[in-house]
Amino acid sequence: MTQDHYFSADPASPSELRERDVVLAGRPVTVRTAGGIFSPDGIDKGTAVLLRHVPDPPATGTFLDLGCGWGALALTLALISPGATVHAVDVNQRALDLVRRNAAALGCAVTALTPEEAPGDAAYDLIWSNPPIRVGKAVLHEMMRTWLPRLAPAGQAWLVVQKNLGADSLLSWLTDQFPDLSVDRPATSGGFRIIRVARP
Repeated sequence: MTQDHYFSADPASPSELRERDVVLAGRPVTVRTAGGIFSPDGIDKGTAVLLRHVPDPPATGTFLDLGCGWGALALTLALISPGATVHAVDVNQRALDLVRRNAAALGCAVTALTPEEAPGDAAYDLIWSNPPIRVGKAVLHEMMRTWLPRLAPAGQAWLVVQKNLGADSLLSWLTDQFPDLSVDRPATSGGFRIIRVARP
């Protein structure tokens, strides 16, 4: 299986851009996607499940969409909470380019960054993520070790993981790996688990 959509795409040429009509933050919008990224045809099932189950973000704070793709989660955060600082992080340059295009088109503020570009001292009040499970446990676990410790006091991370791709084992690993954080599973829907990680 190719991992190009996670690791190696450059920004799309104009001829490669696709328009997709989706609903974000309760309103119909048109976004641009392209091949070579995660879920180029619109909002994937896991992200849709996450968006149905997460509570609305607070009006202000510093938020993160981890593994952002074309930006469904980051754009939702920015549209609902225009007073917040929203970071969209991905290793894929094409995805980051699309997030920037979509944020500009929708008139919302999202800062799209590679992991290396994200400010090392940033503390996140909220993390939303449909993490790239198919990259393998080693990469996934390293992502969790890198970003979950950046939760601010009372911060929360909401993850969506397909049950048959290891959601329950990830929940157990997170519980063991982060004894200072609260880990639970507030919802299950359509074969997906919602995992919440919170800093007391």
